[in-house]
Amino acid sequence: MTSISIGRRRELGPLGEVGAIAFGCWRFVHEDLDTAIEVVSTAVGLGFDLIDTADVYGLEWGGAGFGSVERLLGQVLTARPDLRERVVLATKGGVRPGVPLDSSAAYLQQACDASLGRLGVERIDLYQVHRPDLLTHPEEVAGVLDRLVESGKVRAVGVSNHTVAQTEALASFMRNPLVSTQPRFSAAHLGSLRDGTFDLAMRSGLVPLLWSPLAGGRLVTGEGVRTELTVALDRLAAAHDVDRTTVALAFCLAQAPRPVVIVGSQNVSRLRRYPDALALELSRDEIYTIVEASEGTRPL
Repeated sequence: MTSISIGRRRELGPLGEVGAIAFGCWRFVHEDLDTAIEVVSTAVGLGFDLIDTADVYGLEWGGAGFGSVERLLGQVLTARPDLRERVVLATKGGVRPGVPLDSSAAYLQQACDASLGRLGVERIDLYQVHRPDLLTHPEEVAGVLDRLVESGKVRAVGVSNHTVAQTEALASFMRNPLVSTQPRFSAAHLGSLRDGTFDLAMRSGLVPLLWSPLAGGRLVTGEGVRTELTVALDRLAAAHDVDRTTVALAFCLAQAPRPVVIVGSQNVSRLRRYPDALALELSRDEIYTIVEASEGTRPL
């Protein structure tokens, strides 16, 4: 059977190569700085050299509020400047508590400046619009993103949770290219395969940064996902002498647009197991078996 090559690195436009697995900070809400340093340094040491966060992170998972995750990550990078030199630092803006969305030029400029301050850096490597603001014209969004790049405050820009049409509309007004799109994708949520997100990525050179590749942990526990899917994952895990998590991550990594998979565990021992997915090359038949088990129908 022909296996699908995963590869360990991805080319992210002007930012160069990054690891195929990235470290996500949605749950990065540690109270102890030493613990936070250990988690980040472990992730980076494993090759997870894109760190993904957002200004709104910290409102959930027992966090200290808006901006608190960026602030903690900034403290880590200040304490360990060697880590800053080794990572591509990505954050997002445009979610405004109580509004709830604001991608106006004035607000995105303010949000980016605030993120720079909390992170304690002079430049953000990748700045993404977190969710599309339905009340701001894409030309206005494009204008502020271009100014952020051209002012040197950010190196590259992208989008998160945008539809194909929203992404294309924004790109049509920009002088600088979008380099990333950040959709939800896992073996339990295959929308990007069907809604054109992956097709647009391949056509336009966008790198998909996949969030929730384990379906928020449900693919690990089996809760709230099709029994047929967990059975298929377990069967493949047994055949390859790995665990279900490894198969689920390898499935994401094998997708045609060569995505980056964002893992969010704050458990060091779990982080150390994730690179096993980079060594697992599923066959074409096995990948389609997962698709069929997820959707309940043969992908013909």
